[in-house]
Amino acid sequence: MTLTKKKEGLKMLRVVICCGAGMSSSYLTQKLQNEVKARGLENEVSFDFFSLEIGIREASEVLENYDVAMCCPHLKVVINELCKKNEISCAMYIFPPKMYGTLYFDEVYQDAKDVYEQFQQTKMNPFHFPGEENPLRIKRCEAYRNRHNHKYD
Repeated sequence: MTLTKKKEGLKMLRVVICCGAGMSSSYLTQKLQNEVKARGLENEVSFDFFSLEIGIREASEVLENYDVAMCCPHLKVVINELCKKNEISCAMYIFPPKMYGTLYFDEVYQDAKDVYEQFQQTKMNPFHFPGEENPLRIKRCEAYRNRHNHKYD
C-alpha cells in the first residue's frame, strides 16, 4: 500500500477505498487512479486502496493519512465499531451498494468532496447524507447532490 501525502500548499483531497479482502476494491481503486491521471487531477485528488483486515487499531493509524474513507457496503458493522472504539480523524463513509458496484469517477469524486465538506462541519462518523442512515437501502449509483439536486456550496 502506498500512502498519498498532501503536497505542501495544495489542498488535495485524499480518498481511500476500504474493503475487507480487497480483490475487486483494489481493481476499482486502480480504475479511479487511472482516471485521475487521465484528467490531470493529480494535484486535486488521490485515491488509494486499504484493506481493513489488518485490525481496528492499525486501521485508525493508517486512516489518519486520509481525508475521506469510502468503504464497501458489507463493512457497515466494522465501520460502526471502528468509529465507536477509536477517534477517527477522517470521514468514514459507506458506499451505497450500486455506487460501489459502478464507481463512476465523477459521481464518486463528487460524493467524496461533499462528504469531506459536510464532515468538517458535523464531525458525524460514520458520515451519511440526510435520509441515508442505512447505506444498504440506498438505491443510487450517482452522487447524492446529483440524485437529490442538493448543493452544499
